[in-house]
Amino acid sequence: MPQWGVSPFTVTSSARLVSKCVSSGAISQKSSVFSSQLHEAEQRMRMEKELDQLELEVELLKVEKISADVTHPACLAARFHTLQTFCAHLQDVLKDQNRLKQRLMKPLGRTNLPVRAHLHRFLVDVVNMLLDFVERLDEKTSAVRTRAAVTDDVAQLNSSLDQLFLLVVEVETLATQLLQWKEVHSSLMSDSTC
Repeated sequence: MPQWGVSPFTVTSSARLVSKCVSSGAISQKSSVFSSQLHEAEQRMRMEKELDQLELEVELLKVEKISADVTHPACLAARFHTLQTFCAHLQDVLKDQNRLKQRLMKPLGRTNLPVRAHLHRFLVDVVNMLLDFVERLDEKTSAVRTRAAVTDDVAQLNSSLDQLFLLVVEVETLATQLLQWKEVHSSLMSDSTC
């Protein structure tokens, strides 16, 4: 069995046989037996290479199309508009949260929507999630209101404390003046009795 690729200068036994046949004239270098098969193999390899190249180009075009959809200005503008609309809707919902909460707790009459049986479980989950959302939203808004009230109370407490310090300074000043006046008055009284 011939060893392939042992050395670039190694000549295999089949190569020697073909070389002897060509030198003796038994076959020509461009024999139709070898050249047709080689030609077909070359064509097959070339076509496979072209097919691989085309498949790679198709994959690159698909990736480019996906990324182009994301970064294309028209697509981004549409998504931005949708996002703005959604944000405006959420702001309206937050403004009307009390009315929405009452409406969700007591739905209007005859507002039953037909729900398929296999979706009932999901509907119950969504309603529970919605009630949790409304409850947490109410807690958050009350916490924000309480935080604002506490901030105002702390500010009033700080201003009252500053006023109290000013009054303490005034009282101390008056006390020292009173003591000085008393000393002066008592010394004058002792001088006048003498």
